Amino acid sequence: MNLSANATDPDGDTLLYTYSTTGGRIVGDGPNATLDMTGVAPGTYTVTVEVDDGCGCIAFNSTTVEVTRCNCVAVPTPQPCPTVSVSCPDTGTVGTPVTFTANVSGGDSNVTPTYNWTVSAGTISSGQGTSSITVDTTGVAGGSTITATVDVGGYDRSCSTSNSCTVNFPRIDVSRKYDEYGNIRFNDEKARLDNYAIELQNNPGAQGYIIAYGGRVGRAGEAQRRADRARDYLVNQRGISADRIVTVDGGYREELTVQLWIVPQGATPPTAEPSVDPSEVRTTRAPARRRRGRDDDEE
Repeated sequence: MNLSANATDPDGDTLLYTYSTTGGRIVGDGPNATLDMTGVAPGTYTVTVEVDDGCGCIAFNSTTVEVTRCNCVAVPTPQPCPTVSVSCPDTGTVGTPVTFTANVSGGDSNVTPTYNWTVSAGTISSGQGTSSITVDTTGVAGGSTITATVDVGGYDRSCSTSNSCTVNFPRIDVSRKYDEYGNIRFNDEKARLDNYAIELQNNPGAQGYIIAYGGRVGRAGEAQRRADRARDYLVNQRGISADRIVTVDGGYREELTVQLWIVPQGATPPTAEPSVDPSEVRTTRAPARRRRGRDDDEE
């Protein structure tokens, strides 16, 4: 502690300061000094200063200092906080598992971290409680996201030990079969094609694919003729642009079959799936048309 003695001499003589103490140690001289009480036991101690002007005039004064025992609580040294990050792929595919991994760096080296994961969608199939989890994405919709968040335990809770990562699942448009029918009357077929035309008009960026299959027993080239007939009706009667309709001779099935497909922009077109080998097909002739005679013309 600091000591300060204030003394004056009317003659302006130089003053000599002499300190004494019943405890501790005086450091320095002059009007200002320091009392070092290091190691002194609790108690009351007296510090005295004597001032001499060198001409026989002496003045003195004293003060007391009380030393008590400190009941201080040691403040623990704060431990360094770790840095927590989570890595994951930018995009995923619906139905394919996705892996999220937590990375912890820095922090108290004596801590064994714990990991608690939560996900916004999907299901954690493995890894809960570890630094890496696998998430089952079955049922996740295209165009959505999955965010996995980890809370790392074991460190001072004042530290920020949580982080997350998000995977995007792009929407993937796929071809879809709009209608399928067999060897029906053309008037019935036109009704089906009318609905198909409306669907194409409601999806201006989509293409129409008509896949026709000949039957196990039928006329040669029948599948392509049926596909072309449907296309001509859509173009000429329903006003669908010709470049939006693709016809495919799909080969053969048990019965003559026509499929109407909607193919969104960017989607993979459908492929034919015949079920009868051409070597097993029996080709028949078209029925002969009866020539109209004079009597017929008069009817």
